[in-house]
Amino acid sequence: MFTGLIRTVILYLLIISGIRLMGKRQVGELEPSELVLSLIIADLASVPMQDFGIPLLTGIIPILTLLSITMILSVLTTKSVRFRTLLCGRPSIIIRDGLVDQHEMARNRLTVDELLEELRCKGYTDPSVVKYAILETNGQLSVLPYANQKPPTARQLKVSVEEGGLPLVVVSDGHLLEHNLTVLGKDRRWLDKRLRERGCTGPESVFLLLVDQNGAIYLARKNKDG
Repeated sequence: MFTGLIRTVILYLLIISGIRLMGKRQVGELEPSELVLSLIIADLASVPMQDFGIPLLTGIIPILTLLSITMILSVLTTKSVRFRTLLCGRPSIIIRDGLVDQHEMARNRLTVDELLEELRCKGYTDPSVVKYAILETNGQLSVLPYANQKPPTARQLKVSVEEGGLPLVVVSDGHLLEHNLTVLGKDRRWLDKRLRERGCTGPESVFLLLVDQNGAIYLARKNKDG
């Protein structure tokens, strides 16, 4: 039992290290080579986890080999445009000037329903208002509307707006994160005053408190039954 636990922990930590090497991307955003690597590593790790008769190195060595290959391929893709295109493919323009390219849709095996779904997710229901819709190499659809379909910016309206700061979590589920409070240049006295102004007795009565660098506050109280 103890041996199985140790083997599982070692393989788990090794897989986590491998996933970290691929960067902070979700499964749906992985390149084809990264997705294949994830599947193979999971399969290699599952065998020595389940069969204690197989040496642990039987799973570790192939995983380390694949991770080494991944690092080499990563360097090559940053150095060579041709190799990056060969490994990752090229983006495909699905909509150009409001017109759907049926050939590109067929080449990428993208159905009409899938295209319309992706457009709706981006906030567009009419393809004719889209200047470009590009199917990226990770499977995501980038939508660039016509200029007259974009919301106006403050610069275009010639309006002066205050630059917002990065909000930090100060209280999470009743727990005070003192480090973030210090980063914001605030102290406990300032926090207690802000909480009293909003009818809270202390951090324990707060579910979420966000404070940005300009002092703007977002507060959500805990439910009474929580």
